[in-house]
Amino acid sequence: MAGLILRSACRRALLQSQNVASPMLAARTVVLKTVQADNRPGESHDDRNARLQRPQSPHLTIYSFQLTAVLSITHRMTGMALAGYATALGLGALAMPHDATHYLTMLEGLSAPTLMALKFTMAYPFSYHTVNGVRHLFWDLGKFLSIKEVYTTGYTMLLVSGVLAAGLTFL
Repeated sequence: MAGLILRSACRRALLQSQNVASPMLAARTVVLKTVQADNRPGESHDDRNARLQRPQSPHLTIYSFQLTAVLSITHRMTGMALAGYATALGLGALAMPHDATHYLTMLEGLSAPTLMALKFTMAYPFSYHTVNGVRHLFWDLGKFLSIKEVYTTGYTMLLVSGVLAAGLTFL
């Protein structure tokens, strides 16, 4: 089978090489010249670029992050956090000698702000990932895909996920 395909390709190449009038098939010669590197001892990379008058590329300090990039990165991070929570809780349930109610009663000794912070740390990745997942489902349906709508749904998603996380925290 491979031989037939190769023979067919060679025949086409032979037929096309006989018709040299086509500019796509015209042969051209490319010559590469080697140039000796101009490395000066003790010269830093930045000094060499300044001497050769090369422009400096933009630095991260002047780059402004776009909302879409930040939300995408955060969506991935919350997904990893949720997977980490599930793994830690699952392995903890297997390895610990007592059941979950024993450990939950131990949390009653924590102060209210500490307990609220712990609950919010658990609730926010869940609410953010869920609400942003719904946003992505709308995108899959072809909705809210203009730049203005993407930014509007992004800010709305942040607001809704914050409210949902606060609601879950106060349960």
